[in-house]
Amino acid sequence: MKQWFTVLCLTILMMGCGTTVPLNNVPVETAKPTPVANNPTGGDSSVSNNTALSPVDLGQNQLGTEPSEFSRIVYFDFDSYVIKPEFETVMVANAQFAKNNPSRKMMLEGHTDEIGGREYNLALGQKRAEAVRDALSILGVSQNQMEAVSFGKEKPAVAGFGEASYSQNRRVELRYP
Repeated sequence: MKQWFTVLCLTILMMGCGTTVPLNNVPVETAKPTPVANNPTGGDSSVSNNTALSPVDLGQNQLGTEPSEFSRIVYFDFDSYVIKPEFETVMVANAQFAKNNPSRKMMLEGHTDEIGGREYNLALGQKRAEAVRDALSILGVSQNQMEAVSFGKEKPAVAGFGEASYSQNRRVELRYP
């Protein structure tokens, strides 16, 4: 009797997991590019969908100097791994330096605030480091020069509780060992 009941339950479960949606012959639409208007307020892009992309100057760094300590940190919003537009100059400066010094390696260290579990923060820190790596790759840096690692919440930049401390800990540090 138990075997029949088990078989019946498994059959009902499998029927519930089935789908009646046809998966073949799905129509595909070709998307047309949509012009993006400038954001004249310069405010938070999450408020308006009308954000603008500004051109990036990929000119050569004439001095070939290593970016300063403050221009090697990219900060992130809470629970996000999206690079904010205000860090474009940080990205460009580091991309120029890396391209002018192809033998130099770059460590992209992802960090989070202390909110959340250890595993979650390690994963979020890794996504942040990989987002910076992908952006630098788009700017012309070789993937072989970069390594993305996560420290999660293990190495805070600022000790303390509250948004002022937390916002300083949500970051990716670009290090040149």
